[in-house]
Amino acid sequence: MPLSEHEQRMLEQMERALYAEDPKFASALEGSGLRTYTRRRVYQAVAGFLVGIALLMAGMVAKQVWLSVVGFLVMLGCAVLAVTGWRKAPKPGEQTGAPLHARHQGRARRSVMDRIEQRWQRRRDEQQGH
Repeated sequence: MPLSEHEQRMLEQMERALYAEDPKFASALEGSGLRTYTRRRVYQAVAGFLVGIALLMAGMVAKQVWLSVVGFLVMLGCAVLAVTGWRKAPKPGEQTGAPLHARHQGRARRSVMDRIEQRWQRRRDEQQGH
């Protein structure tokens, strides 16, 4: 569920205040949280891949084709998760420069939201003028 305009503005103000008060602490929180999350996701995917191998082998030993297929699908899914998590992980010391919530929004979406907000402001101003 996306944040409302008011909530986004409040979040941006809090982030700016945090950066102004203690930029070192704010950048440490920003980078390490994402880095820890992606590292944990990659480790979970590797563990899932190993479980998939075990299922594949168990299916071959028990001559249960469906179990081997499930093991292969688990391996494939975990491999995709591991690769995408590895690519998204920021390098140690790398900073994106964007606030946490702004990374999830594309540039095009941001411009659309800006236009909508400008139109809303114009309508509100016109209604107050009459």
